[in-house]
Amino acid sequence: MRKRNWRLIAVGVVLLALAVLFFLSMRDMTPWSNDPVALMRTVGEVCGAVGGISLVMIVFGLIGRKAPV
Repeated sequence: MRKRNWRLIAVGVVLLALAVLFFLSMRDMTPWSNDPVALMRTVGEVCGAVGGISLVMIVFGLIGRKAPV
């Protein structure tokens, strides 16, 4: 039997929510940018990387570790 790591799952969910909020907040700032396409490309890369890391953390937390025998 494996024991889930709830702290890792919680941190993954929080990071995923922060990545989505960051993307949405930066989307509203594009009219004031000198180069909105480059801005959103950079924001998308950052949010994608953070979102990917958070999904990996959630999966590892759900898999868990072996329970002591």
